[in-house]
Amino acid sequence: MLKLNHLELFAGIGGFRRAFDLLGQDHGIGVPCAGFSEIDKSAKMTYKANYDLTDTLDLGDIELFTQDSKAIEDLPDFTVLTGGFPCQSFSMMGLQQGFDDERGNLFFNILKILSIKKPPFVLLENVRRLLTHDDKRTFTVICQSMRSLGYSVHYDVFNTQNFGLAQKRNRVFIFASRVPLPKSFEFNQKKVMLEFQGLVNSRNHSLQIQKDVLDILGRDVDRKYFLSEKIKPTILSDGTGNYFSKSTINCLVARPLTATMVKMHRANQDNYYSHDFLNSADPYSIAALDLPKTELLKKDIRRLTPKEALLLQGFSTDFYKKAFASGVSEFQLLKQAGNAVSVNTVYSILYYLFIREKLI
Repeated sequence: MLKLNHLELFAGIGGFRRAFDLLGQDHGIGVPCAGFSEIDKSAKMTYKANYDLTDTLDLGDIELFTQDSKAIEDLPDFTVLTGGFPCQSFSMMGLQQGFDDERGNLFFNILKILSIKKPPFVLLENVRRLLTHDDKRTFTVICQSMRSLGYSVHYDVFNTQNFGLAQKRNRVFIFASRVPLPKSFEFNQKKVMLEFQGLVNSRNHSLQIQKDVLDILGRDVDRKYFLSEKIKPTILSDGTGNYFSKSTINCLVARPLTATMVKMHRANQDNYYSHDFLNSADPYSIAALDLPKTELLKKDIRRLTPKEALLLQGFSTDFYKKAFASGVSEFQLLKQAGNAVSVNTVYSILYYLFIREKLI
């Protein structure tokens, strides 16, 4: 049996692992996870509630773990190293200090493992801003560092919306290989999308597939998710001072989920939906309306629930239930969904690399 042993760094709630598990289930592949690293206690609760950790090492804090070369050497061998390494230092919303920020330096913990274990393949995810940060110097260092260890490096920006999820989410994926690749090999969104469409048409998959948000939004949810009359004017505001962006609600394809959506940004940054839209016989006509703020303020408007946020990232209802039953708060689940990698996108990349291209 084909095996894709993998190591998941900066695991969060296990978006990479979820994609591996589904791929293994759908295509008869062994996908053992050698180990995972994560320091957020709530994220680890969600992770442990949803995955079998019998033969999986908990690396804990990756900075502490990689200080011990012997500990790295003793890791079980693995084929693919994955990780959505911390992106705050590269994000438009972050400090943009790159490798001068300690969170940016965590990339070098990945390099320590690569230099000792030398796995054949690496798959990393980050914000699109990484490509241009510091006049492209940050990304240049990343690529040169991996090439110095014998890896060829390939990358492209992938949009979650193109892989069956109702969310606009552009992320750069970096694929690195120590294995010689065919001259015809390509790693880009267009190529992966083509294989994804064939996969969807064949129905030989277990992915969540959404036409738009109406496929996942609840029609009747608890009133606690609705905006109060006090906060509604702030949420619907188009901005103040030098900041202006038209606030709209009822987006059929959700805006990018963020870890900070728990703080409830304006409606031009986060996702909000009106009761009449969700319960209309023709919600598409309502979504097309451009109502003035005076009319919007009269409507019952709500935010996403944690379950809906997880569904928009490709996780299942069962995944949400297990996490919530383990004691993870809704606040933390929303944060985790915003931090997660989109399962469908990772699955599609893995399917392209290892099922269609048969790189191993």
